[in-house]
Amino acid sequence: MATLRQLEYLVAIVDEGSFTRAAESLNVTQPGLSHQFQALEREVGGPLLERLPRGVRLTPAGRSMLPHARAALAEAGRATVAARRAAGVSTGELHLATLYSVSSGVLPPVLGLWRRKHPGVRIRLFEHRRSDEMAQAMAAGQADVAVGPLPEDWEGTARHIGAEEFLVVTRSDDPVAHSDRAPRVRLSDLAEREWVHFTPDSGLSDILERACDAAGFRPRVAVRTEQAPSAIGYAAAGLGPTLVPANTVPPHFPGAFLRPDPPLRRQLTGYTRTSPDPVTASFLETLGEHAPLMPAHVARRLRTAERSVRREPRGRPTRQD
Repeated sequence: MATLRQLEYLVAIVDEGSFTRAAESLNVTQPGLSHQFQALEREVGGPLLERLPRGVRLTPAGRSMLPHARAALAEAGRATVAARRAAGVSTGELHLATLYSVSSGVLPPVLGLWRRKHPGVRIRLFEHRRSDEMAQAMAAGQADVAVGPLPEDWEGTARHIGAEEFLVVTRSDDPVAHSDRAPRVRLSDLAEREWVHFTPDSGLSDILERACDAAGFRPRVAVRTEQAPSAIGYAAAGLGPTLVPANTVPPHFPGAFLRPDPPLRRQLTGYTRTSPDPVTASFLETLGEHAPLMPAHVARRLRTAERSVRREPRGRPTRQD
């Protein structure tokens, strides 16, 4: 059976691109590394790498083995950390996987609170563009815990956090922000507009496309960006409306934001591959209690605008201050 050291050698050779650089990175002799790697190939019954004049190339067997090798090494590292935590050693790292939008909107206040309870634990963050990409990384053992939509048929532990609401963000003087429907808007009313969209590899691009498709149109693109904070800035500057989680809208935002009608929400969950250790469980508890799914400054502005609409005669423009 392959040892963790042999798997570590395989990963290092692939990552470094040569036996020589792998030996240097691991601080071992090249003959010793080659000997252990040959023993691994004998164990699996065939070559894992093809030696090239400049570098190495994985064989089909090597490509099949590599993700399992990475997962085994990651799991071994977490096992050590879990044992230290169980022994009362509050040091080490919490490996946390999440989406870019969740990282910018939900996690900062949660991690600030949690870190005060565990000042000796470092946080290693793995940010992903798409929830399916993150789920695959979690299944391969990338992190202790992930925060995002729960993958279908997930077999590990999961803690429901709640639903984050998406808002249409636009410039402050946009007529749609002062219509008799504000602070609500039908996406179909924006069918002829150019949108601040997201790059195709962003999960937010899928959300915007699906929402517009449900409203009966495909969004025209003014500009594409990768992350929600950038989209918010471009929308406020007048490049077009965009669609982002409410928790990514900053305090004192100078633009306007409206609720789509019907509402658009995304369920968020904290999930792990195995039963969480005490430190991970503490993070999940803090996340469940303090995740700012709808920030107070956003909720206040929406309530103020809704009360203003109820007071004004129908058809009279109202402002969202």
